[in-house]
Amino acid sequence: MNDIAIDELGELDALVELKKLAREIVRHDIAYHQNDAPRITDAEYDALRRRNDAIENKFPKLIQADSPNKRVGAPIASGFGKVTHARPMLSLGNAFTDDDVVEFFTRVRRFLNLPADAPVDVVAEPKIDGLSVSLRYIDGKLVTAATRGDGTTGENITDNMKTLPALPQVLVADNVPQILEVRGEVYMAKADFAALNTRQETAGAKLFANPRNAAAGSLRQLDTAVTASRPLSLFVYAMGEVSGPVGESQWDFFENLKSWGFQVNPQTRLCSTAEQALAHYRHIGEQRASLEYDIDGMVYKVNRFDLQERLGFVSRAPRWATAHKYPAEKAQTILNAIDIQVGRTGVLTPVARLEPVTVGGVVVSNATLHNEDEISRLDARVGDHVVVQRAGDVIPQIVEVLKEKRKPGAEAFIYPKVCPICASPVVREEGEVARRCSGGLICPAQAVERLKHFVSRNAFDIEGLGGKHVENFWQDGLIKTPADIFRIPEKRQQIEGREGWGDKSLENLFEALDARRKIDLPRFIFALGIPQVGQATGRLLAKQYGTFDAWSKAMDKAQDRDSDSYQDLINIDGIGTSMANDILIFFADTNNREILTDLNELLEVQEFIAPDEKFSPVAGKTVVFTGTLETLGRSEAKAKAEALGAKVAGSVSKKTDIVIAGPGAGSKLKKAEDLGLRVMTEQQWIDFIQ
Repeated sequence: MNDIAIDELGELDALVELKKLAREIVRHDIAYHQNDAPRITDAEYDALRRRNDAIENKFPKLIQADSPNKRVGAPIASGFGKVTHARPMLSLGNAFTDDDVVEFFTRVRRFLNLPADAPVDVVAEPKIDGLSVSLRYIDGKLVTAATRGDGTTGENITDNMKTLPALPQVLVADNVPQILEVRGEVYMAKADFAALNTRQETAGAKLFANPRNAAAGSLRQLDTAVTASRPLSLFVYAMGEVSGPVGESQWDFFENLKSWGFQVNPQTRLCSTAEQALAHYRHIGEQRASLEYDIDGMVYKVNRFDLQERLGFVSRAPRWATAHKYPAEKAQTILNAIDIQVGRTGVLTPVARLEPVTVGGVVVSNATLHNEDEISRLDARVGDHVVVQRAGDVIPQIVEVLKEKRKPGAEAFIYPKVCPICASPVVREEGEVARRCSGGLICPAQAVERLKHFVSRNAFDIEGLGGKHVENFWQDGLIKTPADIFRIPEKRQQIEGREGWGDKSLENLFEALDARRKIDLPRFIFALGIPQVGQATGRLLAKQYGTFDAWSKAMDKAQDRDSDSYQDLINIDGIGTSMANDILIFFADTNNREILTDLNELLEVQEFIAPDEKFSPVAGKTVVFTGTLETLGRSEAKAKAEALGAKVAGSVSKKTDIVIAGPGAGSKLKKAEDLGLRVMTEQQWIDFIQ
């Protein structure tokens, strides 16, 4: 991680670091959520997330479209059917200090426009370190069980979940809603984990690294009998879709869950102040080693459901909850090597190869070194003894080099001046932290990673065309550009007979390609791999421009930074000048334009029609909030407008539809009046959208 203090970061440094953090965090998310094989400790991971959040808070206009705060989990693995969650399974924001917890209470009051001394009841419950699951009951019968997956789609593990003794498969109480979806955590008790590993050792089988991995691996068995033989337990703590009342508060819901036969963590407490919540956190922390199960923190949830609804969500996490993490664990090991990896955008990332060491119950053998400056700050050298930090069994990080143990003659690491993949010169622009390969698409690493991104689950999601297939096809000259992927059927004879490519596999791939010749505009934009443009920004752009043709023409006009088209682009809430420049640079590149033209001839990019907005009075309208909002508060008003399909802009222009002006409105209100725009008070706005 960069050692530059947040307050000293310039805008360009902040932008580069946010990009780096986004890539680093997603790699660890996949290792943890999908592969059940975390590479670093929770503390290390949390440190990355915390720095990312701090930079985003200072530079909100630089927030990346693929920000870690706009996603949760990782894509589902193969081998299981897919289940689309009726309501997304989101992650939680984190608190690391007492001050963070106090600030959480303050944020809640501020968002709800409550007095500073108003009590805010929260439910405090231990954060179990296991595998998140969703359980769906219809008419009291368990019909589906699924993993979190990427938060939207999970793995169907219904048969495996039915083997858990602690899971009621039929609910007989009179007050159970006709549709009831509950969320919880499957875990393995410490004693059961030790006994399982003893049996594994006796049988000469592979030992599990920790209870969390053992639980996740047991639940993902394709053979249900294996899952049934494993000692798994379950705590439930949240709801998904429900068709009827489950109480007026989180606490009421917990009481109902217990009466319906579910197990709720007995260490859960109702607290009215930050001081009470912190006292419970410390109390459980003192007992942590003696608990029957692993925990990595305490979760605080605003108790009342009506307040939860008002608070809503911010991207990947609810505003009404946060996870207070326990301190990290550390261990010493040896730095065996420093390897350089080249990413899709050409960034060179140093990776530490470590002598395997157990930290917080997980074997760690790799850790990121982030960038050239981080290596220099640590003065990390091959052969050094290093301290690796890990918190809560996720994400490792080198926090210290033990220079007193350094062997004589250890040489400082020299960052490469040429790309280790294509030998193109490596450049570091002024103000940037990262070094980049200048080879562009002639660099195999960048070309292949760009193609992998194009077919990835959140982009074109082409079933049967994984990363290894892309690499092999690229190496053999079968594909070079994204459009070539859709020409694969023309090269059937060159593929037939290859290992893994029988007639059935080929037919399945061709069907998948045909199915993806028609694609939604947000997915198409995301698939292009434009720097800073992730899923959220893809949706923003699709919502703003509606069609690919309209977007493309607008970007051509926006190349003139003095044009109205450029102002329209940067006026989209969430897209600042830096992101806009990356988009325009992409469109100005001749190779990229050829790729777009080629794709446009092969595909049908569908017009964007926002879901659930046809009955909204503000769907598609551009609104601007100015002045002091006294009832909703600025954040709540913005969130509600976006939920109704409105486009929230940061400045007033002739394309603004509605300006909501509170006391103290200044130049924006005057400009709105000069332009003859529709102006509302806050109360008029509330009445209008209701």
